[in-house]
Amino acid sequence: MICYFTNGRRTNRRHTVQSEKESNMAGEVLIDALPYFDQGYDDSGVRELAQALVEEETRRYRPTKNYLSYLPTPDYSAFETEVMKSEFERLEKRQPMELLSMKRYELPAPISGQRNDIAAWTECVENSMAQLEHQATRIENLELMSTFGSNAWKAHNNLLVKMVEKAQKELVSLRKQIQEINWQRKHGQMAAGNQLRELEASWVGLVSKNYEIERACLELEAEITQLRGQDQRVVRREEDKENQPMEY
Repeated sequence: MICYFTNGRRTNRRHTVQSEKESNMAGEVLIDALPYFDQGYDDSGVRELAQALVEEETRRYRPTKNYLSYLPTPDYSAFETEVMKSEFERLEKRQPMELLSMKRYELPAPISGQRNDIAAWTECVENSMAQLEHQATRIENLELMSTFGSNAWKAHNNLLVKMVEKAQKELVSLRKQIQEINWQRKHGQMAAGNQLRELEASWVGLVSKNYEIERACLELEAEITQLRGQDQRVVRREEDKENQPMEY
């Protein structure tokens, strides 16, 4: 733990030098917080301080015109089919959508100029036979659906139920994993917080001892200075006595 003094307050940086170097090399912002342990988020002035820091960083941030320039140019037409392309072209030209053509279901007779043409009547008969076959196929499909459709629908519903049950089990498993991760984070942060608190108490004790030692050193230095002054005065007195003439 590295401690700093800012504006008379001691702040802690909960990271090592190695992690700081790695985060700087990766260009990432190191999150220095223990939300499960830290206190004081609801104190007065904390929200305003955080907002001021965000606004300051926002003023310093200068986004580029194209912040996605490092990515390859996307190909929006990679999954377009011919029908989709034609529809997009129609929308760009603002053309109306074509109505559903019912011409294939019509049974027109030959035009007045071909009433006696055998080929025209043959074409009309073939068209009517195709229409009848189409209707017969539809009737057969309806009969098959009425016979087996309910069972197929039940099987489909059972499949959907199984898919929902599987998704719900996966959801429960993911929520359990998330809860376990949160419990691990909480346990780790509480342990780290207690360790930081012990280290902080140890730091405060060491600083207090250093202050006491420094004060004792100053007192000793002052006492030594005082003793040296007294010693010098005693030496001067002795010298003055020796220098005085002897009286007989």
